Amino acid sequence: MRLAGKKVIALVDEEFEDLELWYPVYRVREEGAQVHLAGAEKGKTYIGKYGVPAPAEYSFDELNSSDYDGILVPGGWAPDKLRRYPKVLELVREMHEARKPIGQICHAGWVLISAKILDGVTVTSTPGIRDDMENAGAIWKDEAVVVDGHIVSARRPPDLPPYGLAFCDALAAQA
Repeated sequence: MRLAGKKVIALVDEEFEDLELWYPVYRVREEGAQVHLAGAEKGKTYIGKYGVPAPAEYSFDELNSSDYDGILVPGGWAPDKLRRYPKVLELVREMHEARKPIGQICHAGWVLISAKILDGVTVTSTPGIRDDMENAGAIWKDEAVVVDGHIVSARRPPDLPPYGLAFCDALAAQA
């Protein structure tokens, strides 16, 4: 239980990639951390691309980044919606400024792009948004998982095992 006492935000919106949300959530919980699902509406159940539900325990506006040790951004089509909420971008920027672990997989890079935190950062993502990542100043690599400081990125669902481990390692390393 090396993550006992740690708290993590997992962002949700419609059409998240089911595995890219739930696998990291369960992986972090297995190591003892609390994970709170947050959406635009508290109490709303968001539905993943393949029909898996995710009830939002908190609204974005209720959250304070200083109360959390890390944040997970799922892939799917949800990131294109998540990036439009000023509070989501604020949370991601504050986590970045505090050097707290930020996990992003697949299309989740869109949120980090909109938060304007990728300039000079080495990352990966689904190849489909490689140009977007590079245009935001990121150094893109075609690898299962890339860790650059506190930013942990992965490409797609087959990369979930090393991604989950890398995110947990980043949380565990945090004082």
